[in-house]
Amino acid sequence: MSRNNVRGPTSALTEFLRDSGITPTTIARRAATRAQPQAAEQNEEQPVAGPSRAPDAESSARSGRPRRRPTRSLWTNGSSKPPVGSFENCAVCGKQFTVTKYTMASSGNDPFKKPAVPKKRKAPADKRSITNFEERRFPTLVSLCIQLITRHIDDIDAFGDIGTMNVEAIAKALSKNRSFPANSTLTFYDATNLASPALETLVYHNANLVSLRLDFCGHLDDNSFKVFSTSLPALERIELLGPFLVRPPAWQNFFKSHPGLTGFLINQSPRFDEDCVKSLVNNCPQITNLRLKQVGQMQGSFLLHIATLKQGLQYLDISEPSQSCSEASMIKLLRAVGKTLTHLDVSKHADLTDGFLKKGLIPFTGALQSLVLSYLPELTDQGLSDFFNGWTSNSALFSLDVSRNEVMGSAALEGILKHSGSKLEELNINGWKDVGEESLKMIGQATQQLKKVDVGFCRAVDDFVIQEWLEGKLKRGHRTDGCSKLEEVKLWGCNRITVSCPRKKGVSILGVESHTLR
Repeated sequence: MSRNNVRGPTSALTEFLRDSGITPTTIARRAATRAQPQAAEQNEEQPVAGPSRAPDAESSARSGRPRRRPTRSLWTNGSSKPPVGSFENCAVCGKQFTVTKYTMASSGNDPFKKPAVPKKRKAPADKRSITNFEERRFPTLVSLCIQLITRHIDDIDAFGDIGTMNVEAIAKALSKNRSFPANSTLTFYDATNLASPALETLVYHNANLVSLRLDFCGHLDDNSFKVFSTSLPALERIELLGPFLVRPPAWQNFFKSHPGLTGFLINQSPRFDEDCVKSLVNNCPQITNLRLKQVGQMQGSFLLHIATLKQGLQYLDISEPSQSCSEASMIKLLRAVGKTLTHLDVSKHADLTDGFLKKGLIPFTGALQSLVLSYLPELTDQGLSDFFNGWTSNSALFSLDVSRNEVMGSAALEGILKHSGSKLEELNINGWKDVGEESLKMIGQATQQLKKVDVGFCRAVDDFVIQEWLEGKLKRGHRTDGCSKLEEVKLWGCNRITVSCPRKKGVSILGVESHTLR
């Protein structure tokens, strides 16, 4: 074969031997392999020379001839490879085969076995503890905007219709930056669907509350109210409507944990007993606002304990008990706390008579601004008239409710207008069926500050009465006086009001029968 890989003609035998792996090169390699064992035997038979020149000679011999790279033997027993073209028996299956230059000795491994998956090496952890921080000398524009919105979160409606997406974006920004305002006052007008655990969570998230109001809190029980006692240290005023599941021990623990309580107002609590009142008075002497409305166990002994609150009781509501307290106990109560009262509600204490007005209210009150005397059947028209005519120690009232006293008439109304007409803003005489038309017209002349009036079931009310209230009284062709600040008129049960009832912009007239859909 030439250098250009051009071969001449060959015989069939030569071609056959070449296909079988027998070439001149392989024959020469076989002869060299056979000569190697013979040379090794001759070297063993020769005597070993002294060590004086042997290392030098060996090193010179090594340096004289080129070093050959040791070949890697593929035979497990270390013997030489059989000559190409010879016949050998397979060590696995025992069958005879012809040895070629590609024949390899068995290594004992399965050639069809899949290689093992290499294990992943974990990246070496960085042993250095690097602290990353960012120092901001000036607040960002985003933080300034969030702080501004947080400070004025109650006025968020001033932005107008900012869209749902913008509202959600603002809410997310406030939540991410923990910028919710610290609520000091919380009011729920309907807590019907708030179970006891939800009420506990509500307290946990508003631990800094100063004033709390929950209406229709029927799920409030001893367990949740215990959280109120332990998790609201800054609470000063609490108002509850319907806490009928709270038992006396829970009330007492609450009073002990809040000695600085100034306002305690509850409605519909049948389990609130005398021991609770005693605990309230002893542990919370700074009470100024007290409401025990619709308390089933209310009795005269309650009033004796309340009378010991001489630190300035201003708001007192003991209305709608199961049984009326006696007139004598009421007078004793007013003797103790009446001088500082600005609001008094004694509705549905059916045992109160005109004597309560003369012996209780006239001598012992002087700062009342709001008075509720509804559902007192023992009061008389003349007795109420004399009361207001002789009540000179107290200035004019801002709010008066004497509704559902059917025997009241014109004399009582005229006495009210003479005493408090100049400052009266709210008046309720619902159920005064015998009051006269002329007395009703006097409301438009005497009450310039009146905003809300309820004259339901007053038979004498008609379109002309309403006209004088809204437009004033006709004098010499001009209308004068009238309730210029009137906002709401309730006319339920006034059958003489027609569809032609006068109207005025900004005044809501409720209860007109002709306006009712049939």
